[in-house]
Amino acid sequence: MGFAVMTMTDAAADRVKAIIDKSGPDAKGLRIGIKKGGCAGMEYTVDLVTEPSAKDDLIEHAGAKVWIEPSAVLYLLGTRMDFEVTKMRSGFTFINPNQTSACGCGESVELKPADLAALARERAGEASPA
Repeated sequence: MGFAVMTMTDAAADRVKAIIDKSGPDAKGLRIGIKKGGCAGMEYTVDLVTEPSAKDDLIEHAGAKVWIEPSAVLYLLGTRMDFEVTKMRSGFTFINPNQTSACGCGESVELKPADLAALARERAGEASPA
C-alpha cells in the first residue's frame, strides 16, 4: 500500500462532495496548498479544481477527491483534513504534525517541512515483523 500525503475524515469527504455537487458540472474536487501570509507566517489554501494538474498528488476518500499542490507536500505529510461545525464557525481543519505554532484566531500557522528520515524510519518499523 502506498503512502498518502494527507488523509481525510468522513466529515471532510462529505463536505468536499457537497461543495463539488453545488459547484457545477466542471467541478472535480478541491486543491489544497500553502501560501505565505497571516500573522503566523503561512496559510492553508483551498481552491476548486476544474482541471486537475498531473503534478498534484491525488487523495481520495469516500468518493471525495482532493489534490495537493507539489509545493505543499513536504508541509502536509501526515496531515489529517477534517471539517467541523461549531457555534462560532464552520470549516476545514488540518491536524498537521508539521505545525509548530498558530496565531490566536487559528487562521494562520507556522509550518516546518516534514522530517523525511523520521518518516522512513517510522514506516520501516511498521513493515518489520513484531
